[in-house]
Amino acid sequence: MTIESIEQQTKNAPWWLVLLEGIAAVIVGILLYTSTGTTMVVLVQILGLYWLIKGIFEIISIFIDSSQWGWKLFGGIVGILAGILIFQHPLWSAWLVPGVTVIVIGIFGIIIGLVGLVRAFQGGGWGLGILAVLSLLMGILLIANPLFSAALFPFVLGAFAFVGGIAAIVMAFRMR
Repeated sequence: MTIESIEQQTKNAPWWLVLLEGIAAVIVGILLYTSTGTTMVVLVQILGLYWLIKGIFEIISIFIDSSQWGWKLFGGIVGILAGILIFQHPLWSAWLVPGVTVIVIGIFGIIIGLVGLVRAFQGGGWGLGILAVLSLLMGILLIANPLFSAALFPFVLGAFAFVGGIAAIVMAFRMR
């Protein structure tokens, strides 16, 4: 995603809404560094609420548009179950959700690395090959030690939230 595409997407949004989003992201980023455990529990609970509501709406949408009703029903049931499980076990889910996320990111890193290597050998160039090897190595590192990676996940998420929040605040003032 380029800066121009982000500017194009935010053009229709009011500048003050982008500013509020940036301020919220900076606050979440700071909280992930200062009160890591509590913030992760709260963020995972919000994610559980989102999955629960999305699952309910996914099932309701079957009655509005019955195309692909099997996938909608499956997605709705999984969303509702995930939301309920997160609410029933908030502390376990605060470790499980980042752990599963790290494993999924690791798998994607390996797949992207392998595809990049194939493309590099098909004439994509050295740059693509180097990035593919780095992606492959990072994916293997994430999967090799998922507990350590899950423990670092809140700090990486906090850094992204802080930097993204600052960028959103700057973008909001540019929009104004």
